[in-house]
Amino acid sequence: MNKPALHLLPLLLALPAAAPAAGDLAATIATLDRAVFDSFNHCSDPAQLQRHADYFDPAVEFYHDTGGVTRTREAMLENTRKHACGRYTRELVEGSLQVFPIKDFGAIAQGSHRFCDIAGGKCEGLADFTMLWHLHDGQWTLTRVLSYGHRAAAAAGQP
Repeated sequence: MNKPALHLLPLLLALPAAAPAAGDLAATIATLDRAVFDSFNHCSDPAQLQRHADYFDPAVEFYHDTGGVTRTREAMLENTRKHACGRYTRELVEGSLQVFPIKDFGAIAQGSHRFCDIAGGKCEGLADFTMLWHLHDGQWTLTRVLSYGHRAAAAAGQP
């Protein structure tokens, strides 16, 4: 190794060995987003509600601008069971998902989503979200969720 390259050695050693490429991380989080909300969209089935639960850390904090705060997975699931399962489905607004890595922890996902009334067949609700994904021992879980800016989709210029 020539002398000029030696000064790069400490920088190379400091890089995390398993840091995913930005595109890979975004694809992973997009896949997780689809999976967590596929289970949400079918949560009237107890097996799907359990599958949905498995994406959340037991101590997840969920902040909802109109529904308040829950600080455990069980409390969050009870709200989901009571207010959403069999009533609403969620759709990601196409092109809205942004993913930001968090060193040695996981990722932040931000975007917008529509909520559709199953009985009426209309997607009239729109909101923004921020979710904190944690990668631990090869498993991704949600530790913080913020759902805010709930409004009528028509008021936001959404179909």
